[in-house]
Amino acid sequence: MSGLPKLDFPTLLALAQESAQITTECTCCTVSLESWNSVPLSLIEGNLQEIGTLLEDPFIDPTFAEFHSSGTRYDSPDAPIAPRYYPYNRCNIAKCQVCSRYFLRYTEAGGYFVDRRIRLLISERLIDAA
Repeated sequence: MSGLPKLDFPTLLALAQESAQITTECTCCTVSLESWNSVPLSLIEGNLQEIGTLLEDPFIDPTFAEFHSSGTRYDSPDAPIAPRYYPYNRCNIAKCQVCSRYFLRYTEAGGYFVDRRIRLLISERLIDAA
């Protein structure tokens, strides 16, 4: 187990709204992180502090079902962030110690690869879908 606290939807929304209040240009990363990306080389992972998790139970494998109410796709910048659905149900939340923004992070593990993925926590994309 990670030892990170489980974050509920109201807490996640508050973090996203806090992140949205930051108006200075982010200089931590040269790649837009509005949609899922592999962690870019320009982002120093040591600047990210893990603060919580969306994983419900570390002993139960969460669903791989995705939530796309508006016909979006996994990699769409406007895809909803639905914590009970893949990949959000496997995410940790991290705060950048430089720009103070919050990010969703998880590790994609395919048959022959492991890829650390990251996406900006955007309040307008959050949806509390059952």
